[in-house]
Amino acid sequence: MNDVPRSFRGNSNAARDIAHHLHPYTNFKKHEATGPVTIVRGRGIYVMDDDGKEYIEGMAGLWSAALGFSNERLATVAYEQMKQLPFYHAFNQRSHEPAINLAEKLKSMAPVEMSKVFFANSGSEANDTVVKMVWYMNNALGRPKKKKIVSRIKGYHGITVASGSLTGLPVNHRSFDLPIANILHTSCPHYYRFHTEGETEDQFTTRCAEELEQLIIKEGGADEVAAMIAEPVMGAGGVIVPPKGYYEKIQAVCTKYDMLFVADEVINGFGRTGNVWGCQTMNIKPDILTCAKALSASFLPISAVMITDKIYQALMSESDKIGTWGHGFTYSGHPVAAAVALEAQKIYDEIDLFGHAKRMSPIFQKHLQSFADHPLVGEAMGVGMVGALEIVADKKTRAPYDLATVGAGTRVANHAQALGLFVRNMGDRVAICPPLIINETELADLFGRLHKAFDLALADMKTDGHFEG
Repeated sequence: MNDVPRSFRGNSNAARDIAHHLHPYTNFKKHEATGPVTIVRGRGIYVMDDDGKEYIEGMAGLWSAALGFSNERLATVAYEQMKQLPFYHAFNQRSHEPAINLAEKLKSMAPVEMSKVFFANSGSEANDTVVKMVWYMNNALGRPKKKKIVSRIKGYHGITVASGSLTGLPVNHRSFDLPIANILHTSCPHYYRFHTEGETEDQFTTRCAEELEQLIIKEGGADEVAAMIAEPVMGAGGVIVPPKGYYEKIQAVCTKYDMLFVADEVINGFGRTGNVWGCQTMNIKPDILTCAKALSASFLPISAVMITDKIYQALMSESDKIGTWGHGFTYSGHPVAAAVALEAQKIYDEIDLFGHAKRMSPIFQKHLQSFADHPLVGEAMGVGMVGALEIVADKKTRAPYDLATVGAGTRVANHAQALGLFVRNMGDRVAICPPLIINETELADLFGRLHKAFDLALADMKTDGHFEG
């Protein structure tokens, strides 16, 4: 145990974690020095660590725990399904009722008419599957050069080799040798950060569409560019809500060049934006839709890809020609995960979770906008039950703080954690995305703690000489 910091030696959870566990999205050297927060229990919107401290989970875990962290019905359904059929696969024309029932339910909920549902285990796997579907489809249609897929700067679509390439964040590319070939990135539709002096939102969205078209033309036009993928509201890139009219202009460009439009609803889906789907909030008509996270309320890993009949017909003909659709996962549509996801959807319907989220949305957004006058905040942006606060050094020029030397967003997140609130800072954008079951009193508590965290961060920065306003 000599490689473990002195304060974590022994048989504590922290010591054993440092010794044995490789974490996702982690600075390993920092982790060895500070150790983890080990969560042992959940109750509603709260989680508790192994020291007995309770936190409001202001990020629903990872944008995902729509029903919070305790639900006896889902636990019972999982147990009963494990007793009846704990595992079976969907390869070679095998099936089982939970997958059939869930596919049928998802089709009935889709924002446009869909033909088939493919199951995977994560949003990353779902979006990775989309890349292969697009390539397979165009080979089936005799268009071997039509393979390029457009994503966006700051978009987040996962971390596999293909989905990580679609993601438009430097940390997901650096030292991984990504992106792979045939993945392109167009401009980020963040008006606050990227508009030019005097440019209106309408002019900005027109420019975004023009930049997309210029990229398509540069990359070979309709002969070579096959699809565009987009989160209706961007999540891990900073909770970015495109201005009104953006998607109408973007979809018009995609239609002009015979491109599929893929809606990544991994975060947006199941009520997060105030409607069942982010597509409905943002007026998107997708050819492919991916979803995960709240599909099962995050009680078990499962994701889905919904496709229109045009795509299915191409996949069917090529699979018949080759002899199979040579893609799938051992746990595609796992019966326990599928049963839990279907029960989650039943619970959503019975308690009117989407209606509740819609009713809480204006309250959430009012709390969010109450930060607009805070000395550290340049932008308060959100829709539905998700939002972000961007910290800037100068409100007039939008100039940011230096992340390495100031770390304003990290200061806020750390103070929030000390106050019993988990939020997530992406650089100096602080995101809030609570479980959809949260009520008005709990929202007030969450944002009250967040206000204190911002005030404490401001006091620190004044003491350190980083704030002079």
